[in-house]
Amino acid sequence: MTSLAQPGTPNRAVTDDDSLTRDALMYLPAWQGLGLREMWADSGKEGLPFPLNAPNTTYFHTARSAIYHIVRELVNSGRHVVLMPDYHMGNEVRAVLYAGAQIVWYPVTREFGIDMAVLRRLCREGGAQVLFVIHYAGWPHPMDQLNALCAEHGLLLVEDCALALLSGVDARSVGTYGDYAIFCLYKTLPLPDGGVLVQKRHVFDDLTRLPLQRSGRMFVAGRIAELGLERFRIRYPRVGRRLFDVKQGIGRFLNALRVERIPVGDTGFNPSHVNVGMSSWSRRVLTGLDYESIRRRRRENFIALREQLPAQAAVRTDLPPGVCPLFFPLLVADKSGASRALRQRGVMATELWNEGDPSVAGHEGEDARFLRRHVLELPIHQDITNPHIEYMARQVGKLNVLLPSSSTIRAEYQTA
Repeated sequence: MTSLAQPGTPNRAVTDDDSLTRDALMYLPAWQGLGLREMWADSGKEGLPFPLNAPNTTYFHTARSAIYHIVRELVNSGRHVVLMPDYHMGNEVRAVLYAGAQIVWYPVTREFGIDMAVLRRLCREGGAQVLFVIHYAGWPHPMDQLNALCAEHGLLLVEDCALALLSGVDARSVGTYGDYAIFCLYKTLPLPDGGVLVQKRHVFDDLTRLPLQRSGRMFVAGRIAELGLERFRIRYPRVGRRLFDVKQGIGRFLNALRVERIPVGDTGFNPSHVNVGMSSWSRRVLTGLDYESIRRRRRENFIALREQLPAQAAVRTDLPPGVCPLFFPLLVADKSGASRALRQRGVMATELWNEGDPSVAGHEGEDARFLRRHVLELPIHQDITNPHIEYMARQVGKLNVLLPSSSTIRAEYQTA
């Protein structure tokens, strides 16, 4: 087991002696890359997992467009009030608001859970007609309880599975419990784009026949190049760094020409993009991926990293059968500082959801604020190998970025 610095000791400055040049470092990208084998794999529909094998699906450029369209239909059908979690990215909230819905907030716990007692009270008193749940980082909520709660109070259930593709409980996939489900494909899979709306019950036929625009060819070509570069760079970091500099130069050139590129993975909601569909290249790649291998590798990487870090290092350390973790939710004291230091060492750690939509201001609970301040994503995707895991654990230990203890932080919030 890797030896780590003790929590609570002063941070040691990174010196020139122990900080190699960036070209010589390992490179651990935040997202998985795309290889030629996956791009040109034999296409076939057999063995595709949910939601790719589901009926009544609509494929959008991004998941936020799927959220907008289903909420708009719900609002038009008379369901105007949506129960939403106070811990969120922001894009989903903006899509819901733009669709014309009103929001009642419910609290999320610092373990990515739901305070069921508060939720039950809000179902009785909040006047909501729709319950919107987010499966955080791959861990499903207690869906049987949520289904029973919705049935009791006449609510429709929307599952946001953007962070939980390939996850499930007792051999049943997330997204199969609610009336509607939304998935973001490119967060888990090496795709240029892709969001899926699944209608399980109360199907709006118009959404299954929605005329969608094509995403721009320049965007798709650029994203494929980026994904290919990420795969190359993780294996050959020195040469990959030089290619990355070339890629950035091309990006600046396209910006100068004002070539429109519809972004994915960004924070924002652009109403003009809600009718853009998923690219044909993403559809092609979908049919040639080894989904079981992807799920297995992510689980193995999570477990390997968990074993090399202290028990209090993550929001969740349990990994029930069926869970496909999207990332390792590391708890750090100084989020921006930890992210910056790890990136200097080649670990592309992402600051998860630093702030939500402004509409949540004044309604956000203590636990949501805790998560926004302290959760850092460490990559455990299918391109990460055992040497990467060992390297990442060593850097976390050397930099001493972990929270000193959960009790210390809880006291900090109680006295703030």
